[in-house]
Amino acid sequence: MIKHIVMFRLPEKFQGNERHENIQKIKQKLEVLPNYIESIKFFRVGINITVSPQAFDLVIDSEFENIEGLDYYAGHPNHLEVVSFLRSLGTEKTVVDYEF
Repeated sequence: MIKHIVMFRLPEKFQGNERHENIQKIKQKLEVLPNYIESIKFFRVGINITVSPQAFDLVIDSEFENIEGLDYYAGHPNHLEVVSFLRSLGTEKTVVDYEF
C-alpha cells in the first residue's frame, strides 16, 4: 500500500475570497475525487484547527494499492482539474509518499 499525504497553505486572500472560503471550495472539489478515480482506496480531507505560523491549512490523507494506482490518480483528468485550481490560488504545498 502507498500512503499519499499532501498539505496546502493558502494566501490570506485571493481574487476577493478569504482563505477560509477558498479552503472550503478546495475541500469540496477534493472530496468528490473518490467517486471518479477507482484507484483511491482511502481518502480524507482535513482542515487545520490550530493557530500556528507553521501550520498548513488543508491536508489530503490518501491510500493507494500500489504506485501505479497513485500514478493513475495523479494523471486523472478530475485530479488535474483540482490541481489547476490549486495552482491558480498560489498555494504552497508539501507532499509525502511512503509504502506501508
